[in-house]
Amino acid sequence: MRMATTPVWALIGLLPLLLAPHSASAGPLEDDVLAELNFARAHPAQYARELRRSDLRHNDPDALDEAVDFLMNQPPLPPLRAHPGLTAAADAHARTQAQRGGEGHGREALGQRLQRHGVWAGLSAEAISYGYDDPRDVVAQLVIDSGVPGRGHRKDIFRRSYQAAGVACNGHRTYGAMCVIDYAGAFVER
Repeated sequence: MRMATTPVWALIGLLPLLLAPHSASAGPLEDDVLAELNFARAHPAQYARELRRSDLRHNDPDALDEAVDFLMNQPPLPPLRAHPGLTAAADAHARTQAQRGGEGHGREALGQRLQRHGVWAGLSAEAISYGYDDPRDVVAQLVIDSGVPGRGHRKDIFRRSYQAAGVACNGHRTYGAMCVIDYAGAFVER
């Protein structure tokens, strides 16, 4: 049986495509995290009732009660639109942290990561969830925001000025799982 071979010149022609940076696209988990964020934004009182019934009370009951009170007084907000440029920026950070097992927003500022993929208008922010690979748990962790002074993650989820978001989830050497969410008022890709 004779096997076909690919000429070397054809492989060399593919090299730029193989080495080009890939554009991140959301997968099922990322889509579900964004859907969960949008559900919380559109139906905060219902989300509060679901949090109250959840098994998260044992983690930090005071922070959970505070989150429920916040949500019961939060007006509904329009959904965040998924944006490929924001997803690419979130993916870059998620891949870096997954490899190193790090945590936090990294040495490179969010603005630098966003600039590689486009131009944003208005405010921008980043939230990172560690240890959860279920969309409900990822968003609940950020809404409850236990141990975070000022509850910045919760405020970002419910900030009216954010119109677009990108979500990227990955494994994590220390926590097992992580999701990065980048927000912007608006975003135009390069």
